Amino acid sequence: MVEKLPPERAPNAQHTDSRADRPLRGIALVCIATLFFSLIDASGKYLLSIGQLPATQVVWVRFLGQLLAIVAVLGVVSVPRLLKSNRIGLQLVRSTLLLLSTAFNFLSLKYLRLDQTATIQFLAPLTVALMAGPLLGEWVGWRRMIAIAVGFGGILIAVRPGAEAFEPAFILAFLCMLSYAFFIIVTRYLSGHDSSETTLFYSLFMGTYFVAPFAIVDWVWPKDPLTLAVMFAIGIFGAIGHYLFIVAYRFAPASTLAPFVYLSLMTHAFFGYAIFGHVPDRYTLIGAAVVIASGLYILHRERVKNRAKLAAVAAGPR
Repeated sequence: MVEKLPPERAPNAQHTDSRADRPLRGIALVCIATLFFSLIDASGKYLLSIGQLPATQVVWVRFLGQLLAIVAVLGVVSVPRLLKSNRIGLQLVRSTLLLLSTAFNFLSLKYLRLDQTATIQFLAPLTVALMAGPLLGEWVGWRRMIAIAVGFGGILIAVRPGAEAFEPAFILAFLCMLSYAFFIIVTRYLSGHDSSETTLFYSLFMGTYFVAPFAIVDWVWPKDPLTLAVMFAIGIFGAIGHYLFIVAYRFAPASTLAPFVYLSLMTHAFFGYAIFGHVPDRYTLIGAAVVIASGLYILHRERVKNRAKLAAVAAGPR
């Protein structure tokens, strides 16, 4: 929600200061955030496959680094306030879902290409649209239901279950997507009960707290300076990416920014080739195109639905 400006700063023909009038800035921030999200995955894959670090350690430093960055920005004195929640049980559920999503993601990245995991993650918005009906009462029409089915078909093209090239780690990537989809649904519900800062802090704090014992037991010191640098950087990438992503929505609505999230396929493919020498195969590209098209269509139907609601409200009672 955009705050109203005071009268002396209201926009006019000569001076426009409203954040909502800067969609290009929001789009730019989402694109940069997407770049940092790809860096998180590339760093995780590097630490697991090349740095030979245990998954528990990689997951923990990712949560710990971002938690420390958030506390540094908000201040230590804000921690008691951030721990006050009106829905503590749901905060724990949400934090667990994010932890599972992160763990499944890093485990799958050890065996899959970055573009493959990104393609499967594109299913998350379709899964949210499918599950929002029974869980949130936000039912989809038959057009969007067909689009969701087509999107899942695109994943079958990319994954090719039953083929000789099928990698069991696809199951981990799918579990990551599923955990993240439910994470989004719980986040939607919590948005009406707790502040964004509280919700963000809980997810990072609980992830750091619960994984710490396993990470300490499995701890392996990096064997070279580059691996050590990447280990410390992964949390910073997460903090910057999530911060930019949140700020982007102050400048433009979700319907404007949503399509640009799909740029992550390009950024994941770029880092996959630049760091690991991986080239996306045609099945992944075709499947990704089908999933992206389905997601964009669902976004289009959501816009049509919202315009119809606004028109009905504007018309008023007859």
